Amino acid sequence: MPTPDFLRTLLTTAGPSGYERPVATVWRDAAKAFAEVSADVVGSSVARVRGTAGGPLTAVIGHIDEIGVIVTHIDDDGFLRFEGVGGWDPIILVGQRVTLTTKGGEVEGVIGKKPIHLMKPDDRKSVPELKDLHIDIGARDGEEARALARVGDVAVIAGEPVELPNDRVVSRAMDNRLGAYVAFEVARLVAEAGGAPGDVAAVAAVQEETNLVGSRTSVFSLKPDVAVVVDVTFATDQPGVQLGELSRQPFGSGPSITRGSMIHPLVAELLIETAEEEGIPYTLSAAGRATGTDGDVVHLTRGGIPTAVVSIPLRYMHSPVEMVQLDDVENTAKLIAAFTRKLTAETSFER
Repeated sequence: MPTPDFLRTLLTTAGPSGYERPVATVWRDAAKAFAEVSADVVGSSVARVRGTAGGPLTAVIGHIDEIGVIVTHIDDDGFLRFEGVGGWDPIILVGQRVTLTTKGGEVEGVIGKKPIHLMKPDDRKSVPELKDLHIDIGARDGEEARALARVGDVAVIAGEPVELPNDRVVSRAMDNRLGAYVAFEVARLVAEAGGAPGDVAAVAAVQEETNLVGSRTSVFSLKPDVAVVVDVTFATDQPGVQLGELSRQPFGSGPSITRGSMIHPLVAELLIETAEEEGIPYTLSAAGRATGTDGDVVHLTRGGIPTAVVSIPLRYMHSPVEMVQLDDVENTAKLIAAFTRKLTAETSFER
């Protein structure tokens, strides 16, 4: 299964939290082919497919931002200091190539640190911190560097997606362009099928990685009757992942449907029923408290929104080599699209 062209475009367009406009524009322009598209001042996007029979409005939410870094200081030697936009394991950033988005366009650079040869024996055993790293854009001095970049410019890891055997793809920004892609695909599938009983609103939310912002403002405006948040979860078929702490959800097992305290049980059960009726593989995961997704704010917006979380197994989260199996992505979109078609004017989420 080749990587869908639209997904590849999403993965290769920069958009760290708060700076999502380039990738949001790509998403909106594509959605105009089958939906009513809108955007808000926060930067989130909505693609709405009108319903056919007065059913409930379903919001399908995937955040479109990615983690990155932001320039905090440019020194007189021309090196850029930075902090994370979202959560990084600093050791992953060492030696990476990055692309900065600046007022003048894209600027290439590398993340450097002191060479191992110059480190004391004890230092070699310690994990670097962000303060130990810098971005080198090849500038001769601070004056030249400040002409190319400014404090507040952001950067993402450079690199193209790579296709591996067994329909597996590696890229940065899988978390959570996959969710935004699935939301898009759900709306497209529903439109292709002639609509669902109720409106379906795909949401590409911004700023999840920093403060769960875009989903909160989007559902406040939309007032959906039910919401399905799509994100990634930890694939359990990689070394170092402990079952028990996590439920079993390997590659090829399909979407993971969360059950737990903040998940609306009727929505979760309806998703499970849909998967079984459609012959879609799925797993279950549990969340005793928060889910670590946009669902944590969606379910308590306004007077409360019946909310579910559906996740795609992913390896190496928050790294430049995030890996996914494409049939898990496809099955997630199929599940949620089928779910929306089951919701009628008589569907009740009272509990």
